[in-house]
Amino acid sequence: MNVLGIIPARYASTRFPGKPLAIIAGKAMIERVYRQTEQALKYTVVATDDEKIYNFVKKFKGQVLMTSTKHTSGTERCAEALEYAKNKFKVNFSHVVNIQGDEPFIKPQQILQLTEVLKDKKVEIATLAQKITDKNQLFDNNVVKLVFSHSNKAIYFSRATIPFIRGKKTNEWFEQTDFYKHIGIYAYRSDILPKLPLLKKHPLEIFESLEQNRWLANDLVIKVALTKYESPSVDTPDDLKYIEKLINTGEITIK
Repeated sequence: MNVLGIIPARYASTRFPGKPLAIIAGKAMIERVYRQTEQALKYTVVATDDEKIYNFVKKFKGQVLMTSTKHTSGTERCAEALEYAKNKFKVNFSHVVNIQGDEPFIKPQQILQLTEVLKDKKVEIATLAQKITDKNQLFDNNVVKLVFSHSNKAIYFSRATIPFIRGKKTNEWFEQTDFYKHIGIYAYRSDILPKLPLLKKHPLEIFESLEQNRWLANDLVIKVALTKYESPSVDTPDDLKYIEKLINTGEITIK
């Protein structure tokens, strides 16, 4: 397999403008994501629509591509970047891994775990999930939950707590069953990725603001692999403060 790692990065985030360039313990977040990714994959590139990010990646000698400002999702940006990357690297990539630009501590093992899933040529899309161990995450709408089948195929993604447990008070739910949160990293077959932005939007995507529900609604299969690794993401400035606290207390070890 020839696997390309793409890190979509935009500057104009509503909740955290300039997020990719935010400094975490002396190093910009986008560089931390890049360094983690290149440990797992031979080919890694940042796909951005902003000159500040483009120039910054060039400065630390990373691979970067400029993409359209009109994309509404990381998947759309990845689809455009794939075509550019084929020419840039002179490689016909069989798969693409979309690594979120706000996951500065994504483990190389998580990326490699997805590439193992991709060895099954029938897999169209793959992603990661993790068992929820913190009760506070169970009813946090910023934590995306998912349910999946016996064969680890995603059934649904939601910001709500799923599954709903009938007949039990919500403070008892945590003891009734396992709940899983979505780790926002995707892998696609390269023939599938360009088709995703063309799919018809579905109300479930719009209601939840989760593009992966569009894929499910259009009958694509998303294979779920379970990861044991915790990887805190940065969506807001408060998340950044929390990560800095974890670093200062030694709960996160960085290089």
